[in-house]
Amino acid sequence: MIPLVAIIGRPNVGKSTFFNRLLNQREAIVDSQEGITRDRNYGLINWCGHSLRIIDTGGFIPKSKNQFNQAVRYQANEAISESDLILFMVDGKDGPTSTDKDIAQLIRKSSKPYLLAVNKCDSYKSESLIHQFHEIGLSSPIPLSALNGRLTGNLLDRIILLLDFPIKNFARIDYSNLKLAIVGMPNVGKSTLTNALLKKERMIVTPIAGTTRDSVDVDIKYYGKDITLVDTAGMRKLAKIKDNIEYYSILRTKNAIDRSNVVLVIIDAEKGFGKQDKRIVDEVISKGKGLILVVNKWDLINKSNNTMKNYQQTIQSHFKSILNYPMLFISALTKQRIHKVLDLSWEVYEKGKNMLPTNALNKALKDIISRNTPPLIKGKTLDVKYVSQVSCEPTVIALYTNKPKSINISYQRYLENSIRKYFDLTGIPIRLSFRKK
Repeated sequence: MIPLVAIIGRPNVGKSTFFNRLLNQREAIVDSQEGITRDRNYGLINWCGHSLRIIDTGGFIPKSKNQFNQAVRYQANEAISESDLILFMVDGKDGPTSTDKDIAQLIRKSSKPYLLAVNKCDSYKSESLIHQFHEIGLSSPIPLSALNGRLTGNLLDRIILLLDFPIKNFARIDYSNLKLAIVGMPNVGKSTLTNALLKKERMIVTPIAGTTRDSVDVDIKYYGKDITLVDTAGMRKLAKIKDNIEYYSILRTKNAIDRSNVVLVIIDAEKGFGKQDKRIVDEVISKGKGLILVVNKWDLINKSNNTMKNYQQTIQSHFKSILNYPMLFISALTKQRIHKVLDLSWEVYEKGKNMLPTNALNKALKDIISRNTPPLIKGKTLDVKYVSQVSCEPTVIALYTNKPKSINISYQRYLENSIRKYFDLTGIPIRLSFRKK
């Protein structure tokens, strides 16, 4: 088992900065504005042969009745309850506050091992700032600078010592499992779907658009299969972005698409499939990722016998490429048909990993060309001699021909659509590469 260390503290003390420092990457969004982090964010680190899982949490405000602050408090309490050690972070420059004292009382009640880290001790002269925190009644405050990394190693050594590892437990991140990104416009139900699949309130959900800011990874086990769900922030048009926070949220979403195997593009059943939904689908296809279009909030639609079929045909008539990708109609709120989401995602994932046999491809190509022969190019016959798959994720199929640059778009589409049907490649983008034989 890899121990969990939860970073707890009031807003703007540097929790996310320290989290990014430990992971050596910009995993969490950091800004001088308070309340940027909301959901729990997990990361795996290795230190001196020992592995630790770190939980970044939102700023803890004990008595606030604000909707977001209550939700952040719930997430922080969940992190405390599941952690093996609590890293309580305070601001050395601001000194102890009433909120710090309330959090200290919460930590004492938890009876969990803890460390008190005094952040913003950026130089040797500022280390004396730690002594003012003796008044909150927790033992041995430790100086730290999350910004420049000063004394970070000392703190990690103390964590390892306090957890009392019997043996070294070096762990590697598993890159072989399915990474399933959940993307879409703001307020279409991405976090609600994540919670429904997890069967617990893991993500903060409110009716306010833009509730989720960071891209948050959650590992689940589904019938023995390892799946990482990646809940993301809503993607709006760049022209509508109001501040830096939303801009960085969209960058995190695009990064989540980059590192995923399959992407669920969620659309709002009531609003329908709009231009921004099309842009998101185009983004996913251009990155060569498996794609499933998920129509959420289906419980709010008045239905007749052919409602689903008509809805699907309307989307496909506006965007022909969607014909090559599966479409699911669900309600994340009522959990209608959500069991199909993971089953279909795994099916698309398996298709994307498979390499098509060269013999079968060439046999299929012969049949495809016999049904519709290539057009003449300046009076000369186009001769496609050989075909082979050269990569997967994305699937790239090389066709060797005597005139690779002269094949018109309509015949390229015919070849692509025929190969898709022949090998049932629904859900994954394929790219045809025409090469000189």
